[in-house]
Amino acid sequence: MDYLSLNQTTPPGFTFVENPRSKGRGGGTAVILKKDIKLTPLSLSNFHSFEYTAFKLSGPSPLVTAVIYRSPKPDPSFLTDLTDFLTQLSAISSSILLLGDFNFHIDNVNSKPAAEFMDLLQFFNITQYVNFPTHTHGHILDLVCSNGPTINNLSSHNLCISDHFAITFNIQIPLTAHKAKRTITFRNLKSIDTTALSVLLSSKLPTFPSPLSDNPSELVTHYNNTLSYCLDELAPTKTKTVSFTYTAPWYTPELHQMKSRKRQLERLYKKSGLTVHLQIYTDYIQQYKDTLNSARSKYYSNLIYSGSNNPKALFSTINTLLKPNNTTSSSFTTDKCNQFQSFFQSKIDSVYSSIDLSSSHTVPPDPPPPHQQLSHFTPISPAHLTKLFSGIKTSTCSLDPIPSPLIKACLPVLSPLITQIINSSLSSGSVPQSLKLAAITPILKKPTLDPDNCANFRPISNLPFLSKILERVVAAQLQTHLTFNSLYEPFQSGFRPKHSTETALLKITNDLLLSSDSGHLSILILLDLTAAFDTISHSILLSRLKNLLNITGSALFWLQSYLTNRQQFIHINHCSSTIAPVQQGVPQGSVLGPLLFILYILPLGNIIRRHGLRFHCYADDIQLYISTTSINPSIHSTLSHCLTDIKNWMNHNFLKLNSDKTDFIIIGPHNITKSSLHSTVHFDNTILSPSPLIRNLGVLLDPTLSFEPHVKHITRTTFFHLKNIARLRPSLTFSAAETLIHAFITSRIDYCNSILYGSPSKTLNRLQYIQNSAARLLTQTRSREHITPVLQKLHWLPVPQRIHFKILLITFKALHNLAPSYLTDLLHHHTPSRSLRSSSSNLLSLPCRTKLRTWGDRAFSIAAPTLWNSLPKSLRDCSDLPTFKKELKTHLFKIAFNV
Repeated sequence: MDYLSLNQTTPPGFTFVENPRSKGRGGGTAVILKKDIKLTPLSLSNFHSFEYTAFKLSGPSPLVTAVIYRSPKPDPSFLTDLTDFLTQLSAISSSILLLGDFNFHIDNVNSKPAAEFMDLLQFFNITQYVNFPTHTHGHILDLVCSNGPTINNLSSHNLCISDHFAITFNIQIPLTAHKAKRTITFRNLKSIDTTALSVLLSSKLPTFPSPLSDNPSELVTHYNNTLSYCLDELAPTKTKTVSFTYTAPWYTPELHQMKSRKRQLERLYKKSGLTVHLQIYTDYIQQYKDTLNSARSKYYSNLIYSGSNNPKALFSTINTLLKPNNTTSSSFTTDKCNQFQSFFQSKIDSVYSSIDLSSSHTVPPDPPPPHQQLSHFTPISPAHLTKLFSGIKTSTCSLDPIPSPLIKACLPVLSPLITQIINSSLSSGSVPQSLKLAAITPILKKPTLDPDNCANFRPISNLPFLSKILERVVAAQLQTHLTFNSLYEPFQSGFRPKHSTETALLKITNDLLLSSDSGHLSILILLDLTAAFDTISHSILLSRLKNLLNITGSALFWLQSYLTNRQQFIHINHCSSTIAPVQQGVPQGSVLGPLLFILYILPLGNIIRRHGLRFHCYADDIQLYISTTSINPSIHSTLSHCLTDIKNWMNHNFLKLNSDKTDFIIIGPHNITKSSLHSTVHFDNTILSPSPLIRNLGVLLDPTLSFEPHVKHITRTTFFHLKNIARLRPSLTFSAAETLIHAFITSRIDYCNSILYGSPSKTLNRLQYIQNSAARLLTQTRSREHITPVLQKLHWLPVPQRIHFKILLITFKALHNLAPSYLTDLLHHHTPSRSLRSSSSNLLSLPCRTKLRTWGDRAFSIAAPTLWNSLPKSLRDCSDLPTFKKELKTHLFKIAFNV
């Protein structure tokens, strides 16, 4: 390193951090900065393919910066080294800034090394900002890359001291927040002993003013008053002015005392200078560090364990630890709550006013109602209530008189009263008014949206815990009636047992792949509804329940009572709006709301079938698709008439179809689809053009169903979460870290992975790289060590075997009536023409195919029998689901690792 030049270059008041070249003449990297800027140099692994200087700037969100120089001479190990380097940086902080001379011609679109380099940056979710020449020959060689901080005012300057230009830019780095004081009102809920609460409830329930009749409203009032009184007795409200210093939550009083003792020993050593005092001080520092690490690990691990059975709580915990504080809710005031209340109501009013009811409306006749009526709901017993509580999430609403976990803990005492309330409501056919009041929480649809725009929020209804229990009882009996009489729409997968987004996508992709296998192309249309749950007409819904589903008597009266006279208010940041009536819709966030919605749109299936189109629904996500040899005028006419009829039906049912957000894609072999890329669909005075990529139930679909864009999206998302977990990993126990990895990484790798069957190794290797990185992070294995023994020790199936496991599991469920009928109908047992030994082998037959192509091999109806028939007979004959899952995993594990 030429220190003379570096010293002469450094202005007064500045200093530098350098990393000289270890071998050869000259070279190296350096950073010049103000002396008052505090940074921490980072000493990472050495790489032969490039030189770097790395450091960390402290703050609320630490910024890791690396200045890199790569020699113009090609080095095949550069991308591999840079991958390891970025992985190490990501484990330190989620905010990364890369600067330097990378010597890639980024401006050359035909440069393969530059393209591979940019793909690597995209994989780490890093953006390259320089879009102007940085070299005298007109190429872009010097780069400014970031994955978080905002880069502004980029410009280049030719200082005439090099053939490279100087690049200047501005970057925004958050400052440390100031301490804040405020007055809070709270209850010391942790001090409540559930045994003492049960004793108090036992004494107060009989003596507290009780209702004179069996009226459900009076019973609920008695329930609320008694619980509120007991809560005030055991945990009265307190008011306190507190100062928020943002001290680490795991910093205990014991650590504070140890820190004071450490400082005493430090002063003693400095005063005496004795070796014995130095040794005592050094030993105590190590003891303090061990206690600090133990406290941090215990705190984070306990947080993760407490939310391990509640995904929502787990995600919220990690977001609290790793993401900036969400200031959106703190900005809400009473006036803003009223503003949101007015906006949500005006949105529904505008939808109703924009619906055109003048269009002609012809609907196929409804099927006759089922012979069996649902005239009343059956009362429940305390034992049934206890079983119901075992599978319910104890979420608490602001309208609850006492936190829900305490209700569950005191259930033996409260069970008779809750049972009486439910049975009284069911028998009288009325829902207490207090259980029809919802506290609406506005949720920002995406973190990047403007929080000052009301349209960027989604209203979520929070109902009293007692209301959710009552709705769950009704929903269970309503579902029994629907299932027994086969009243569900067969191709509706939303909010139904044994159905999921994955089963829906399996059915759709199966049909699309088989169509392409026959040399056809398919048109897939995704319909978008505006505020679908909020615009439902109560009168139409009740008529549908009566005439289509044969719900009568007190059961119908109960549902009518549930829908009418509902109220809501906005509640957030301890501020509330005025209470407003709800004239339309079903509450989002309720138990019955989603079920009532899919019953509301039941007639839609017959309209689509009348036009010969296939379809599939997941709640309000409606997908239409049709197979054809070419997009001719007949296909255009069919699609146009079907979409028009759907829109007219929705208008007459007060549902608004958003034609601007309706999307479609053409899927099939490239040699067929390329001639149809400019085809359009005319709908509602709008011309729809085919999209190159659409998102369907969380999966990205491309015209060839290669799923490469989908896998790339998964890798970017999972690596982002992997970086966050890496920041916590030193403070976590092994089991806590494993819980986080399964919740944030494995769940995304496994989501709808059954549709990835038959994908090329190049595509699946991206997912395998993520799984390998997660295994290394969990076991703290170095990147140079072989990963196969690590996966084997963790007992993790590799990605290809995970896909096989999912398909075989769904196949087992389909064969044992544990899956949707539309998947069961795709599988058929093999029946040989004459008596053979294979007759009792529980084999599946492969469907006949007129043309042998590679598309159909990936379809579920072909992949499932292929994989099923390759299983040992003992597995095929297994009839117990838990046993099958265990033995199947063992079987695939042996295949994956050759054991």
